[in-house]
Amino acid sequence: MSSPDWSAPETAVFDRISDALDAGDDAVLATVVDVEGSAYRRPGAKMLLDAAGGGAGSITAGCIEDEVRALAADVIDDGAPRVETWDLTGDDDVWGLGVGCNGVITVLLEPLDDSFRPVVAARGAGDLIGVATVVGGDAAPVGARGYLRPGDGFDRGDLPEGAAAELTDALRSLVADGGSETVAVDTADGAADVFCDAVRPPPELVVFGSGNDVAPVVELAALADFRVTVASFRGGDADADRFPGAADVVSVSPRDVADRFDWDDRSYVVVMSHNFVDDRLALDALLDTPVPYVGLMGPEARFDEMREAFDEEGRELTAADRDRIYTPIGLNLGGDTPYQIAHSIVAELLAVANDRTPGHLSQRDGPIHGRDDGE
Repeated sequence: MSSPDWSAPETAVFDRISDALDAGDDAVLATVVDVEGSAYRRPGAKMLLDAAGGGAGSITAGCIEDEVRALAADVIDDGAPRVETWDLTGDDDVWGLGVGCNGVITVLLEPLDDSFRPVVAARGAGDLIGVATVVGGDAAPVGARGYLRPGDGFDRGDLPEGAAAELTDALRSLVADGGSETVAVDTADGAADVFCDAVRPPPELVVFGSGNDVAPVVELAALADFRVTVASFRGGDADADRFPGAADVVSVSPRDVADRFDWDDRSYVVVMSHNFVDDRLALDALLDTPVPYVGLMGPEARFDEMREAFDEEGRELTAADRDRIYTPIGLNLGGDTPYQIAHSIVAELLAVANDRTPGHLSQRDGPIHGRDDGE
């Protein structure tokens, strides 16, 4: 492995985990399993650390990473997982100041082994999976693990017998909604604290277009952990070298976009071919899919022309259709350079994907990472 990549997207972290498993490297997976108060990352955040000092990912803004790295070396030497807690709430604790980590953070550090391979495989295949890992109690050793794959039921793995019933309900709820939490369960062998983690594949983003303005959108969206496909129309340049951040680059007819991809409610679309006819045909086809977001490049007047064309064809745009069409695309950030425009587009994508109403965090009531509302 190379030097640590603190800012790696989650997909890149999982790629590195997969590589380490395949190579049989000595490595440690650090996972935030509980947070009290404020923290830079939430439960489920992961960081890979290897014996040579490399790795990928982050669990804080840097306030405990050096300590975690030192502990990881001990875990590699001992071959046994451990759970550590850092209390950064004290007034005299310089590490808790100025970095968003002003809470109590609990981290599981475990030797990376094949028990994590089903998680990597599920995410790589685009499948949801719930992971249950013992982090405390006397019913099973720390690191004992089971899985829930939607449609396949609960695989108890090496979890204590009797834990499945309570964990199944918790994992089903988390997999459906996203998130992670620690659950206390009672078994015939005693009590266990089990970290339940919903591991979800990255949302899919398809960008229709091949102009120069597509590349910044692809780059930023990939860094924000979307899996990006670039689709060109009418013989447009589908050269993968032009879009290194894209997972795939294809050519497609605008009339065929509904059938060309596997659309679901975690699919997002940006239409920016700048060809009025192609964009209208693509929009018409996309409205027959379940995608929750279709971002359309261009001014409001351009969309008005599209609606007039739809009216002439007898194609009525319903209120539900209109709610999914975001045009002019992007948040009002005020910039007009390619990267400024791309930032506004990707920011809007993140807001929709995370069910948030964009706004200044300084004007938000309550915690930044609250999950009980869409604000």
